[in-house]
Amino acid sequence: MADQPRESASGPQQAAKSGRRRRRRRGRGRNRAASQAQASSPAHYGALDLGTNNCRLLVAAPTQDSFRVVDAFSRIVRLGEGLSRSGELSEAAQERAIAALKICAAKLESRKVTRMRLIATEACRGARNGPAFLERVGRETGLHLEIVNRETEAKLAANSCAPLLDRTASGAILFDIGGGSSELAWLGKAADVDGGPPLAPVQEWDSMPLGVVTLAERFGGENVTAEVFGAMVEDVLPRVKAFAEKTNGAASGEFYLLGTSGTVTTLAGIHLELPRYDRRRVDGIWLSSEEVTNVVNRLCATSYAERVANPCIGVQRADLVLAGCAILEAIRKVFPCKRLRVADRGLREGMLVELMRADGVWKR
Repeated sequence: MADQPRESASGPQQAAKSGRRRRRRRGRGRNRAASQAQASSPAHYGALDLGTNNCRLLVAAPTQDSFRVVDAFSRIVRLGEGLSRSGELSEAAQERAIAALKICAAKLESRKVTRMRLIATEACRGARNGPAFLERVGRETGLHLEIVNRETEAKLAANSCAPLLDRTASGAILFDIGGGSSELAWLGKAADVDGGPPLAPVQEWDSMPLGVVTLAERFGGENVTAEVFGAMVEDVLPRVKAFAEKTNGAASGEFYLLGTSGTVTTLAGIHLELPRYDRRRVDGIWLSSEEVTNVVNRLCATSYAERVANPCIGVQRADLVLAGCAILEAIRKVFPCKRLRVADRGLREGMLVELMRADGVWKR
């Protein structure tokens, strides 16, 4: 039998090597495209959320598929204090907010942020003098805030929490308990996109015109008896039930609760018995229904002074945390899921994702 010719360098082995080189070149090309997009985009992005209770700022730089926080600020300003009674933002509340916003303006300037989104939510939406206050903010701080609607709030919260969605579940009931309003959303499975964090498809959403500040002002937040707590839960229940009707039985499948608010992060910190709040320990943690019940019951049994002394609550939240628990309990009654995931993220993260995605920093 004649000798078979040996495979030459241009045979299958060389073809395989060439294929690997082409794939590496394509990979390098995609990485270069992403790097070029990041290089042509601003180095730092800013997102500011002025709510009924808090003033929060994040400054971040894009990374390969997410972002890295380079500066942050959060201060309880209680902009909506007394709003439910007077219909206006008080002078004292405006002064507190402007003092915080001046700090934010200095941070944005020092970080040379040119791409930013600055929003105001329920307090400025509902106050008769909300627009006049924002004009004053512009004059005194140089920051120009936009008042966003409740649908925008719900969608920003959803996108911020998309990386925490459990892909094995049918979906999640997202809730964001705010100071003056609380958003609810039925989320489907996370949707991957071309680079960057996933998206959270909002199947249905609703916004309740109540939050921890409004509820605490109406029922009292310091000396909360079992009867008062029950009355708060009953006050919230009809609004949550109205949302449940819109979801058309969504929670009958393998759903869970996904909470983004100071209420749930506080509960997680207490459950973990943290000596001081630690976001790294809290963000993304799972709590069983029994664990949530235990912490809520423990809080309901505490005095105002004991809540003030708790390192995960403190004096600024001690009169609000039980109002938040009442909203949470109403949600759990209507959506009795077996587990709850805690998210220490919200509107600011949602804004950063939208800004960076619009600039194409993650395109490959």
